[in-house]
Amino acid sequence: MTRNARINGKVEYRAGDGASLPIRPGTCEVDVTALDATISWTDGDTHSSTAIPIADYRRYLSNKAILIEPMHARREA
Repeated sequence: MTRNARINGKVEYRAGDGASLPIRPGTCEVDVTALDATISWTDGDTHSSTAIPIADYRRYLSNKAILIEPMHARREA
């Protein structure tokens, strides 16, 4: 399930075999599986996404570098 989140600290990803690149602070979406977390974000006119190992994702959560926005309860009419 995709969740809204916020990059709140130093979060990096690796593009191929290259150097680690930062994800700028701001809003993003996160989709978590058993093996990885896919983070999608917009930087100006560019939409980007990357998959990071689940261990890295959990570390970012525990360090509060990634903050998951609370899900709002659906209101019944």
